[in-house]
Amino acid sequence: MDQDLLAFIQRVERADTIDALFDRVKEVRALFQVNHAIYHSIQWHGETFALATYSAEWHEYYGGNQMYLIDPVVINAFKKFNPYNWKSLDWDTRKGRKLLQDAIEMGVGNQGLSFPIRGPNGELALFSISHSADDDTWQKFIETHSADLMLIGHYFHEAARRLVLSRDLGDPVALSPREVETLTLLGLGLSRANIAQNLQISEHTLRGYIESSRIKLCANNTTHAVTSAMARGLISI
Repeated sequence: MDQDLLAFIQRVERADTIDALFDRVKEVRALFQVNHAIYHSIQWHGETFALATYSAEWHEYYGGNQMYLIDPVVINAFKKFNPYNWKSLDWDTRKGRKLLQDAIEMGVGNQGLSFPIRGPNGELALFSISHSADDDTWQKFIETHSADLMLIGHYFHEAARRLVLSRDLGDPVALSPREVETLTLLGLGLSRANIAQNLQISEHTLRGYIESSRIKLCANNTTHAVTSAMARGLISI
């Protein structure tokens, strides 16, 4: 096994918090020189969990519009056992074509590769990478790196199970004062620009607070983070 890959896998195994595991997901981008990486539980005993390097804009668009209900990448995770190139999927519906075009425009990329990961009791997760490349370059990338990425996906899954599935979902989540303020103002319906102005911070800094809150709460998107924080009594609207 390549020494860089071995060292990376060891760092995944040593991840002892959700934030640390998310750092490893981010590291995939540099290790394989791709736009984005995501580890996403799809069917996990009623719980959904996602770590993704996509932009806040894409998170809001995808989650807010429930695109996972029509996304061929997610739909095919239930049907396939082997890795699949996104170009092999059916994007031929009007909604599918729009989703693909929006993904390209928002920086996800025009290429992608997904690895379904199955476990006991119907457990299903998906590890994916996305990038911007022509078809020939992408095919060569798949041929070179698919086996290593599949291995990494399984290590992410084991780490996520250890950190998330085995914990008591009632365990407390600690949000910083700024994260509490941010989620509270979002829950009140303020725009990001207004929140940034209200808190006297930049919108870039605000995005950081939103993303860190989402990760701590294991939320798919901002709306999910707000409702989860309310349910846990961390904020009141």
